[in-house]
Amino acid sequence: MDDDAPDVLGPGWTSRTLPLRPDGRTPDPVATLVHRTGTPSRRALLYVHGFVDYFFHTGFGDAMGAHGYDVYALDLRDYGRSIRDGRPANYVTDLGAFAEEIDAAVRVVRADHDEVVLLGHSMGGLVTSLWADSRRGEGLIDALVLNSPWLDLRGSRFERTVLTTVLDGVGAVAPSLPIAKLGPFYGRALHEGTGGEWSYDLAWKPLDGFPVRAGFVRTIRRGHKRVARGLAIDVPVLVLASDASGPDDAWHDALVTTDSVLDVADMRRLAPNLGPDVTFVEVPGGAHDLALSPRPARDTYVADVLAFLDARLP
Repeated sequence: MDDDAPDVLGPGWTSRTLPLRPDGRTPDPVATLVHRTGTPSRRALLYVHGFVDYFFHTGFGDAMGAHGYDVYALDLRDYGRSIRDGRPANYVTDLGAFAEEIDAAVRVVRADHDEVVLLGHSMGGLVTSLWADSRRGEGLIDALVLNSPWLDLRGSRFERTVLTTVLDGVGAVAPSLPIAKLGPFYGRALHEGTGGEWSYDLAWKPLDGFPVRAGFVRTIRRGHKRVARGLAIDVPVLVLASDASGPDDAWHDALVTTDSVLDVADMRRLAPNLGPDVTFVEVPGGAHDLALSPRPARDTYVADVLAFLDARLP
């Protein structure tokens, strides 16, 4: 494990590389643990990003830091800071592989903190939910917060059933086959270069996304099936989502005031499947990534997260 070094986010942020086990691709995978430096706290928050994403959310980090949380973030293998030449970006054929870097990051964080909150956004919400379910009884985290978690496939009944079955077979025999790309509209609405509010590295979070490969869809849909069957996460869970979904296949004026990536109804319907202690909260006017919503929605999101943690953690 590398030592902390200055991070691309600038002063006040460091990062370290977490070497991971060989996975058959070259070079070997790595993950990256980012840390907001400052006054040490007994409470920590570990953030896990979504698909076509990485951690650049300094405003959210500062808000949590001001409330007494030591903030960390994990760029998973082949995402963001962890992308390496020769390895396809944002591609995995087994969501369980991410457990290695989450385990490593939680060990680092837990060593210096009494309470650890794990926060997952979108794909990261699915990944962290499955991880927390697999680690129940181990006392590794004290709460799980999910920002617009990807708990089901947005689309028609045909896409959720017949197409899923077809892609499960394709993903088994041709996992690296590109089958789709995300629509560019949400990314363009976010980035300052195309009229949005946020600055981030387009090499790591490109407006047109990365190829969606058959093996990736296969493992995501298998994760969705596990959620549908029901998990038993043994810590308090907070699920937050926008109050409305918008179309994901066209430009419209509500791209950053609705969830125009996933279906809010799916999150509301499936949240109780995560465990026995789940709270669902809608954020009016929220974007898919609630932390990147325009004000006042993003302030409401932070306030809702903090109110839940203040009430539920000792």
